[in-house]
Amino acid sequence: MYEQAQDDIASAAGSRATFSPVVELRQYTLHPGRRDALIDVFDNHLVEPQEETGMKVIGQFRDLDRPDRFVWLRGFDDMESRRASLSAFYGGPVWAEHKDAANATMISSDDVLLLGPAWPGSAFKLAGAERGKRNPAGAIVTARIFHVEPAGEADFVELFRNEAAPLLADLGAPPLAAFVTEHAENSFPRLPVRPDENVFVAFFRFVDPAAHARHEAALANSAAWQGGLLPHLQRHFSKPQEALRLARTQRSLL
Repeated sequence: MYEQAQDDIASAAGSRATFSPVVELRQYTLHPGRRDALIDVFDNHLVEPQEETGMKVIGQFRDLDRPDRFVWLRGFDDMESRRASLSAFYGGPVWAEHKDAANATMISSDDVLLLGPAWPGSAFKLAGAERGKRNPAGAIVTARIFHVEPAGEADFVELFRNEAAPLLADLGAPPLAAFVTEHAENSFPRLPVRPDENVFVAFFRFVDPAAHARHEAALANSAAWQGGLLPHLQRHFSKPQEALRLARTQRSLL
């Protein structure tokens, strides 16, 4: 299972259609009860216009544990194309038309992590993905955000890639993608990012929340994880990890 997942991840490398070397993980805090209003604007009016500028809208999600949180991902070929694409979109007529409706739903849109692949070929595989195609009912994506001391990042990545990822796969969760912080200067300062973070983010996919719960139970009962790998990973933590459980919107690509 893990070997196939690795083959799937690696096959994405080098293809613009399937591989974004720069990715934003964006978490928006919304006014109570306004999430569906934002999703309506986003899915119906803002997806294709962004992609027409050269970026890739990878996925849009409802946070299952925070009812007023909207989470989404978009990708770019590099930091210069990010600047050009964002300048074109946020300076263009579509955003001008819909920005008031979108912004009216938001308390904050500044929780943004700028990421790059943790190793060659570790980004999302999007080959064959169709926007709006239904996954099995209840399918979810999860993200584990590990806050890592900069000095230990290389060791953390090696340990996760070579030891943690195979074990997680054996326990029901082959990694879907893995990223680390992209420390390049923000090429579009109009949109802030979290500049002082140093993170490793791993994404996973489950057929439903129950499958995810079974995986978490397996982790909790795994001596190899609890008594072996996890303490080695934790040596490099700068603060506790975060976990996201995400349900795709109707027009999410991922």
